[in-house]
Order: sequence, then structure tokens, then C-alpha cells
Amino acid sequence: MLNLHIHSPFPNRPTLVFLHDSLGCVELWRDFPERLAAASQCNYLVYDRLGYGKSGPFAHPVRDKHYLEHEAVVLNQLLVEHNIDQALLFGHSDGGSIALLTAALFPERIQAIITEGAHVFVEEVTLAGIRAAQAAYNTTDLPQRLAKYHGANTDAMVKAWTETWLAPMFRDWDITDFLPQITCPALIIQGEDDEFGTPKQVKTIVAHCSGPAQAWLIPGVQHNPHKEVPEEVIEKGVDFLQQCLS
Repeated sequence: MLNLHIHSPFPNRPTLVFLHDSLGCVELWRDFPERLAAASQCNYLVYDRLGYGKSGPFAHPVRDKHYLEHEAVVLNQLLVEHNIDQALLFGHSDGGSIALLTAALFPERIQAIITEGAHVFVEEVTLAGIRAAQAAYNTTDLPQRLAKYHGANTDAMVKAWTETWLAPMFRDWDITDFLPQITCPALIIQGEDDEFGTPKQVKTIVAHCSGPAQAWLIPGVQHNPHKEVPEEVIEKGVDFLQQCLS
């Protein structure tokens, strides 16, 4: 059972779909989806992936190397169920990787994608960031802060993220081969000071997409551009979406 919210105030306009990160959920987007959708005059859908927020628990608590591809299949099923055939994907971190995979695997439903801090391969800086988050979970009040949003899902969610990415079998995870299947326009965003990835992620994505892809590296920003510089992200996002929809 997924916790899902759809807002459709603009008849005959596309739908923005927001895909959260590894510790994210609907509530942690705050008002960003509503603001970007209103500014671009788009409808929007936001949901907690299974195992997150107010959605049900993981069906399979142990992840395999292809778990993000499975999430792309789930997203496509949601789009079909809700008759969304003009989707604009906005994905953050893991959600960005899911956006890329969905655009590659189900191009007929995806009009454009925006990603923030998306990963297409594993870097040492990513693993270092995850180890730091794991240590914070074990030594600070992070469990209590996350439980405000994820409730009974909290421990399993953190374990699934940290143990999967830090596992030896995940070191060679790489979805670069999917990127040439992306034909829709793409805006690939990353903070220059992102603690979970280097600009090589952005450069790889832009270089391998078949469709028009543009990079935006933001100086002085870390892994959460939509929280750190929301006005800039909304302005850039609206400009990009207007180009795609004109």
C-alpha cells in the first residue's frame, strides 16, 4: 500500500512526479512539489515508495543490485493506473536514478526529467557519505528524527540503504548502459559540494543520454538543492519545463 497524493488543478496539462531520496518521503519534500507545479502550471503526483514514510513496509527487506530498476517498474505501473501519459519526472538522489531508469525503460510515458544528485555508478565519496550517515544513526538522535516521518519503517529503511550500498556485491553497480535509451529532454542538477557524488556523475549522464541533456552544477550547494536554494531550482526548473512543453 503506497501513500500517494495527486493534485490536478490544470486540465490537459502534464503531471510532475516527485521521486524522493534514500531517506526521504512525501512530508520531507515540504512545499516544494506544490510550488514547482504551480509555477510551471502542471499537475503533480508525490508518493512514498514502499518501505518509506506512510507507505507499507518493504515487501523484500533484502535488496538486490537491481532494486532501482524494480522501482522504475513500480512507477510505470502507477502512471498506467492513474492514466498519466505525459509525465515529467523530478527525482532526488535515488529518486533521480529511478527517473533516469524510467525514462530509459518506459519512454512512451515520459516527456522530460529533472534529476538532483542522481547516481549512475558507485563512487568512494558516496560510500563515505553513507558510512557517515550510518554512524550518525548509531550515535545521535537521527533515529528519533527519522521516525517522525517514517514511523515503523525507519530501521528497515536505513538498513536497506546502508547495507545494500556498502555491500561488496554493489561495488560494480552501474546503470550507464541504460542512458542511451533516454530520448526525452533532461536537466541534470548537482551541487558542486555534494557529499554523496562528484561532478563525474553529471558529466556521464549528459554525455550518454540520446536526447537533449543539460548539466547544472550549483556552486556552494550540497546534496539537497531543492532545500538549499529552492528559488533557484524552481526558476531553472520552470524555464526548462517551458522549453520542453512549448
